[in-house]
Amino acid sequence: MFASFPFAILGPDVEFQPVESNLRASFRILAGDRPRGEVREIGGVSIASAGVTFQMFNAAFLAAPVVSDLEMDRRLRVAATHFDQRGQDWAFWSCDGFLDAGVRRRARKLFERRALHLSADLPGMIAERVLPPYRALPQFEIRRVEGEPTCAAFCQIGSICFNVPLTWFCEVFENPAVWKDFAGYVGYVDGEPVSTAATVTSEGVVGVYNVATMPGYQRRGYGEAIMRHALERAHDEHGLERTILQSTAQGFDLYRRMGYSVVTKVAVYTS
Repeated sequence: MFASFPFAILGPDVEFQPVESNLRASFRILAGDRPRGEVREIGGVSIASAGVTFQMFNAAFLAAPVVSDLEMDRRLRVAATHFDQRGQDWAFWSCDGFLDAGVRRRARKLFERRALHLSADLPGMIAERVLPPYRALPQFEIRRVEGEPTCAAFCQIGSICFNVPLTWFCEVFENPAVWKDFAGYVGYVDGEPVSTAATVTSEGVVGVYNVATMPGYQRRGYGEAIMRHALERAHDEHGLERTILQSTAQGFDLYRRMGYSVVTKVAVYTS
């Protein structure tokens, strides 16, 4: 689903917490108000699990800093016990900002000892204010996700662009409660859905998620245009200009041009 790639991180004085906390908030939204969903804090671990087939959304996170290998292993054991008891595949989203330098260097081996394998290294990025576009962007219809047609389009694009079975994507997003706080948008060209973006406002920042464009429409500005639209709407509603995201390899150069800087890394390990 994601690609790993090298990137530079700004110095340790740059705060990572807005990236990490907004990411956790987005997962809590997706896990809430569903039969098998769970949101809980246990032993230094945050659980935000939708209880779905797509294991990326049965998620565990660090809730506080980790200063030793022993403590890291204990928290992995806590998370593994939670999901093993429920018979669920799962993922641990680990933010480097929470890890002591030594633990960070050895993290992959520590996770592998618990049968968790690295699926992605995602740069956590932040912008105090998004820069103006460097090129003219396309004009096209953008609709907010509010009912079945726009939700179906959002899921279809996500399934294709992130290479995930459509049924898995629908299981996560076809819960009407999601769209109360997960502001999703779909862009249409000549009536055809071609791009998506979503925002979550939490911890004084706007988090950007699910930026995707159908293969036949990529590199033409549709992804940037719908992302900017989503950010403008979030600014209108919440008055915030500071924004965060976790980048894929495909979007990294665009986000740098938009004014984002890397402040941390989010490593995703899957069972």
